[in-house]
Amino acid sequence: MQLVLAPAYYTNMFVFPAPFMTSSGGGVQRPEYLFTSVAPDMATPSPVTPETPFEPSKPPVIEGFSPSIYSNPEGFKEKFLRKTRENPMVPIGCLGTAAALTYGLYCFHRGHSQRSQLMMRTRIAAQGFTVAAILLGLAASAMKSRP
Repeated sequence: MQLVLAPAYYTNMFVFPAPFMTSSGGGVQRPEYLFTSVAPDMATPSPVTPETPFEPSKPPVIEGFSPSIYSNPEGFKEKFLRKTRENPMVPIGCLGTAAALTYGLYCFHRGHSQRSQLMMRTRIAAQGFTVAAILLGLAASAMKSRP
């Protein structure tokens, strides 16, 4: 058996040897690995034992981090009312979009094609207003949170 040097890929803590192929008698090639010694500056640290065992069913505890700025979890109604108070133009735009769509479909059903086309164009404008309100609300909250 001949010795073939293979390159090793170094990361911060581990050495991954590169495979090379050797033939074993019958011409069958099998991968073999050549482990190289680790440089002293890349020695692996001793394993760290956590103080408390890891619980997969619970979220990790990180010092100084709270997942929510609110002490109690808020429900759908509370969150909707808070978001509406923060940016009231978004619900207004959504209601305008829904009203234009509903009235446009009603006009289409009744055969008033001109009014139906006008309502579909109005719906597009209301959607644009809603998107602009969302973007302006995001920009305002980003500016407010700056120091």
